Amino acid sequence: MLTTLQTSYTDTRAGDLAWQLGGEPLPALAVRDLRLDDACGAPDGLRGTLQLRLLGASHQVVLAAGPGDCLETVACLPGRRTPLPARVAERVAGWEYEFAARIEELPPHVFEARAQELLALVEGHPRALAGVFPGDPSAFTALVAHCEDRRVHWRTWHAYPQEGRLVCTRSSLSLPVAVRPETTRPAGGARAAADRGAPAQVGW
Repeated sequence: MLTTLQTSYTDTRAGDLAWQLGGEPLPALAVRDLRLDDACGAPDGLRGTLQLRLLGASHQVVLAAGPGDCLETVACLPGRRTPLPARVAERVAGWEYEFAARIEELPPHVFEARAQELLALVEGHPRALAGVFPGDPSAFTALVAHCEDRRVHWRTWHAYPQEGRLVCTRSSLSLPVAVRPETTRPAGGARAAADRGAPAQVGW
């Protein structure tokens, strides 16, 4: 799913992005709701939803399935100036969560080609969402999700053509071996994944 975001493009930078796990959903410019079921490779008993959200300042992903809920934000967050971590690994709401980020610096012609390639991929993907900012077809945020066995994972791209920088992230939530997919989720929604402060970090 590809959409043009109804907002003005602000001069943000790749270095302004911050990561957060937990918190609340922020106002979104576009949303795509996906169901975890047999069609996406989810195992029997692991049922729920995965919501992809495009913000004016990047993205959120909200999972409501399995042992508990999880909310990930990568955005320009007021009051947070910590650079994106290279990698995070921690336990959240009964899931094993992993996050990794890197920044590609590309010359203009390569950047434009890479942007169009990614947007073409997302446009025809059954579990994807991308938004292009008005005024520059290479300024966009895109998300693609997958589900397999006991794992839900997604990749995102945040394009900054004025810098020639593409921020790439990948995230996953895996069920520990000891957790059966049919485990009942506790009540409490996305609040269950409270922000846990400084995460454990390991190499890329």
